[in-house]
Amino acid sequence: MSQKGYNQFCPVAKACEVIEPRWTLLLLSEMLAGSTRFNEIGRGVPGMSPTLMSRRLKEMEERGLIVRSEHPATGEIHYRTTPLAEELGPIIKALGNWAHRHIDAEVTLDNLDARLLMWNMRRKIDIGALPLARRTVIQFIYPELCTADRNFWLIVKPGTPVDLCSTDPGYDVDLFVTAKLEALTAAWMGHSSLKKEIEQERISLTGDTRLAASIEHWMVRSSFAAA
Repeated sequence: MSQKGYNQFCPVAKACEVIEPRWTLLLLSEMLAGSTRFNEIGRGVPGMSPTLMSRRLKEMEERGLIVRSEHPATGEIHYRTTPLAEELGPIIKALGNWAHRHIDAEVTLDNLDARLLMWNMRRKIDIGALPLARRTVIQFIYPELCTADRNFWLIVKPGTPVDLCSTDPGYDVDLFVTAKLEALTAAWMGHSSLKKEIEQERISLTGDTRLAASIEHWMVRSSFAAA
């Protein structure tokens, strides 16, 4: 095999030459979920260096998987998937479902990352299921992490996307969710449940009783949990 590919006419080999370079599918997964700006995409793949991400995005553009555009007034750069890449969406989803069914939960939960968990959780919040018809602030606390990494705030405003902060935004907090990182990850991914983890005191809720009572409705689990 040459460095440029598999040197085979097989369509599977040709597909691998396009999507196999490390991080490509993860970048596509994050972009298909709605991220378009460089920093947004980077938050969905926190283990990837900005230099490598820039190079990989350029390669994906050359292969026709994404298009890069610049806003004429602000100069802001956006990366968007092409129809070619969007055809891969069901395949990426199927790969995730396969892994979720067949790879042990213990193996999955060896790779915990609070930043990645919170980034993905915030896009699954069901704003319509929140009982407060105003700005709602939910603070997540992971006591076992170092001070700089243990606090996250979700800020929910009607009619706008959920905002995630890793520094105190200065708002009054409506609900405090204190959790072991493994427990909340397991519940969100479907390896466990919020009810079970709360009963076992691995997750605790303090604050607005309506928010606490409805958490299983507004904190929608990962789409892979159903697998």
